Amino acid sequence: MSPTTVELIAAILFAAAIAHTFATPFFERLAHARPAHAGLWELLGEVEVVFGFWALILFLAMLAFVGTGEAVRYVDTRDFTEPLFVFAIMVIAASRPVLQAAAALLSGLARVLPMRGGAAYYACVLALVPLLGSFITEPAAMTLGALILSARVFAHPVSDRLKYATLGTLFVNVSIGGTLTSFAAPPVLMVAGKWGWDSAFMLGAFGWKAALAVTVNAAGAAFLFRRELAALPPVPPVAPEAHVPLALTAVHLAFLGAVVAAAHHPPIFIGVLLLFLGVAHAYQEHQDRLILREAMLVAFFLAGLVVLGGQQQWWLEPLLMRMSERAVFFGAACLTAFTDNAALTYLGSLVDGLSDGFKYALVAGAVTGGGLTVIANAPNPAGLAILRGHFADGAVSPLGLLVAALPPTLVAALAFLLL
Repeated sequence: MSPTTVELIAAILFAAAIAHTFATPFFERLAHARPAHAGLWELLGEVEVVFGFWALILFLAMLAFVGTGEAVRYVDTRDFTEPLFVFAIMVIAASRPVLQAAAALLSGLARVLPMRGGAAYYACVLALVPLLGSFITEPAAMTLGALILSARVFAHPVSDRLKYATLGTLFVNVSIGGTLTSFAAPPVLMVAGKWGWDSAFMLGAFGWKAALAVTVNAAGAAFLFRRELAALPPVPPVAPEAHVPLALTAVHLAFLGAVVAAAHHPPIFIGVLLLFLGVAHAYQEHQDRLILREAMLVAFFLAGLVVLGGQQQWWLEPLLMRMSERAVFFGAACLTAFTDNAALTYLGSLVDGLSDGFKYALVAGAVTGGGLTVIANAPNPAGLAILRGHFADGAVSPLGLLVAALPPTLVAALAFLLL
């Protein structure tokens, strides 16, 4: 490895950004202790701001070391499709018509489960919504799941243990739940075309195992917290004044489908988003507040990860390629906790001559570790942006998330390794 000066600086800044994500609760507490500069500390305490902030530092360093032209050229050559897509899909998926449709489906399924009351509904959300991510994409599934759980579970006086276990299970299940198809999970998208993996292959090699692990994780969490969940109030019926006409719901679902279909074409899905905003404004009486701020912060986070991550190939690629097939599964699962799992599989797609076993282990490991941290999987910041307000000081402990995500991660690992 012979890194350039910029690559070394980028690696140091990448490590600083990771450390910053673990320090965000400190900045949140500092904002309360030092009100004179509370705005600055709150900004630094926003997890969604972290990678964008350090990406700006990298850009300034590039201006100093390689000049304006090279710095601008580097940013211009980054692919920001994913941040833009996540922004668009979050805004539409969080609209009242889409949420009501999803909630009605979940309520119907919860009635046929052997569980009862809040535990049945909770298990449905943690199992079905992540699996829907294989069709409506993982960011949309994360947005729906987080919003439904926010209203149904987190808004009530439940324990921190339940909150962290729910967040960890949601993150892991969304990461593996998108593997039933070849177009919904970012780490799969990075390799599907290059390696010839279609949806039939994904379902046979990954999907059924993921579906089993998702179901076990959801049922396990519901059983573990069954007493707390049983104490939750029943899902209230939709008030007549809040009911959305069926035709308008169909239009919103069509918008959602159009954005998913155009996921690789920003000019198209941004156009669809703008048209959606016009329709939402025209029918404001059938809308709640659109989560534009939260979606924009998540897009900023992912854009920063794209800028910083683009300079990490010099050490990530040789590290991965030195591993055996079995080692690469565990290596990818661990490394994805410190960098987006799609970045790892993308690096694998650049290498020719990989065995089928190595390819499987790389992708399986990457999606298995996708719930361990906020940066492990692209949709995670979306879920965090929606749910973190329910935690003390509005901050989620990275260590608490890691510990909570370990059991469902182990279940996913066993499913992909042994089945």
